[in-house]
Amino acid sequence: MSTHHVGIGMTSQRTRARMIARLREQGITDEVVLAAMEVVPRHIFVDEALASRAYEDIALPIGFGQTISQPYIVARMLQLLRSGHALGRVLEIGTGCGYQTAVLAKLAKEVYSVERIAPLLNKAKQTLRELRVYGPRLRHADGTMGLAEVGPFDGIVMAAAATHVPEELLEQLAPGGRLVLPLGVNEQFLTMFEHTAEGITETVLEPVKFVPLKPGVS
Repeated sequence: MSTHHVGIGMTSQRTRARMIARLREQGITDEVVLAAMEVVPRHIFVDEALASRAYEDIALPIGFGQTISQPYIVARMLQLLRSGHALGRVLEIGTGCGYQTAVLAKLAKEVYSVERIAPLLNKAKQTLRELRVYGPRLRHADGTMGLAEVGPFDGIVMAAAATHVPEELLEQLAPGGRLVLPLGVNEQFLTMFEHTAEGITETVLEPVKFVPLKPGVS
């Protein structure tokens, strides 16, 4: 691990335990998600200048106009994705700084993550290597298309707001699979699509605020 990450007081187990206690108060009940978030050092994924705020319940900038989602939203989305079941193959759209990727690595057998911004992806790869998180397969790709060649997926989670649900993603959901994403134009709502025996169901949940999903790569 690089030396500039050493000595940050926020690495303390106590600080992380406080974050977990707060998530419980906010209604997160999935102990598997909570355990994963307790062991992943969130402060390593943000700039050193922001490390002291890493465990507050806020989104933080990570460069390139992107953010790391607040802990509650990460926990909420992953709790919805798991729905109390072990996850096999999962697709994350928007690797960002790699924090949620690292948490997913503790929740799923296989994690694929796509990021459209190359420098952001390279930085995430480096951070995950530092933390010896070797499982997730990271790709520089257009997230709106998913990854048809490795699907179907038990879970797909998107860290950017779409104006409509990409049809490609619904087609890549395995039976029983769930897609969790922020959806909306003027207002965004956390939305869950589920591949049931009857077809695809949609559940609209609470209002959220995410950066917009963009097509293409950069």
